[in-house]
Amino acid sequence: MASRSRAVRLSLNNSGDKNWGELPPYRALGLKACEQASRDFALGNAGAGLGARTGNIKGGLGSVSALDDAGLQVGAVVAANARGYATMESQKQFWAWPFEQNGEFGNLPPPQTRVPLEVSVDRGGAASGTLRGHTTIGVVATNAKLTKTEARRVAIMAQDGLARAIRPIHTSFDGDAIFVLATGRLELQGNRPLSLSRLGSIAADCVARACARGVYEAESAGGMMCWREYFAGR
Repeated sequence: MASRSRAVRLSLNNSGDKNWGELPPYRALGLKACEQASRDFALGNAGAGLGARTGNIKGGLGSVSALDDAGLQVGAVVAANARGYATMESQKQFWAWPFEQNGEFGNLPPPQTRVPLEVSVDRGGAASGTLRGHTTIGVVATNAKLTKTEARRVAIMAQDGLARAIRPIHTSFDGDAIFVLATGRLELQGNRPLSLSRLGSIAADCVARACARGVYEAESAGGMMCWREYFAGR
């Protein structure tokens, strides 16, 4: 499916050169990214993950995939850069812990304590100076054959994966977006609405996993401590 939609993770608050003349560089950057696309690519601090943060620790670029027995493929690439937190309060487990596959974000044991009902919005002053500039964006790709309306429905469902991985999510300080791409190589089997619902559910899980993996793969940078360093010894 084709779309004119586009999104850029907020990066104007850095100290880089903004004197680019009449045309901003984002279109050229997008074209260059497409030209350099490959099956293997770096995660964590790479690309859109470089200046990303989630709450009080370094965010990053994450990617995961899923494949069922019928050949349905779903992949997600997400730049986790949220005002909310990717981990469970004082515990190092990710909110997306139940959805992890093959140790992709540490294969951690179950959390030791229940999560309190009250949601932390500022762990240790983490909000200072960071109330703006958060954008978690991602792409879900599938080999299913979808109409534009169906792709939109999958995107709506996939967006809920952010709520499974980040808490709180969709705050007044966030700008979040998930896009869906469909190659159209596989026809959905059985009852189409039910199959579409299943696809959207898998997509949401992939988005949640990709968020956690992006944080897990990130390294400390720009004064932001990465997950490993922040929870060292805990």
